[in-house]
Amino acid sequence: MAFVRKPVNAVNSNLNTIISIQKMNDFVKFCNKLSQFDNPTIDEISNRLKFKTFAKNDFILRSGKVCKYLYFINYGLAKTFFYKEDKEFIMRFFPEYSMFTVLDSFISETPSTYNILALEHTKLAYISKIDIEKLCENRPCFEIFYRKLISLASINMMKRISEMLEENATQKYHHFVQENNQLMQRINLGDLANYIGVSQVTLSRIRAKK
Repeated sequence: MAFVRKPVNAVNSNLNTIISIQKMNDFVKFCNKLSQFDNPTIDEISNRLKFKTFAKNDFILRSGKVCKYLYFINYGLAKTFFYKEDKEFIMRFFPEYSMFTVLDSFISETPSTYNILALEHTKLAYISKIDIEKLCENRPCFEIFYRKLISLASINMMKRISEMLEENATQKYHHFVQENNQLMQRINLGDLANYIGVSQVTLSRIRAKK
């Protein structure tokens, strides 16, 4: 009995389709936490959502460019940061199943003061602001999701700013460990120090305290 072997290109195409569906499902699963999507909405999202892979240390966004997309990380880790007087300040880390953007640039369509960098091999889904606006017009459940997402992003931004201004370095460190313990083996001490806003020497002293 002879077996028919599928061409390699056909196998790869089927595999890529399966992977894309999984990425799409992860994106929708996140969104459904804020607003339950119906099938027509999911179908429209699938036609607008795009995917891209970034190597470690690749820029997802550079400062000075307008952030035109909402991102969702399927796999990997990224950070948002800016420079002031040649010193790096990290605002946030984004691991798998995080949805994010540079909010002020995205909303106002002005150049971003922040960079977004992949800290690991990172696969993400992204959707443009133009497509989001069309979805909001056409799909009420998506409009609810988007409104809630922007509200949560604004709250998280204010919490981060409050943390930076009101907490001392030791408090910031323990706060980070408490909320992001799963990231401690994935980020280097230099990045952790830049997130807290101290030198690596000071960070080492904080970590050494019982």
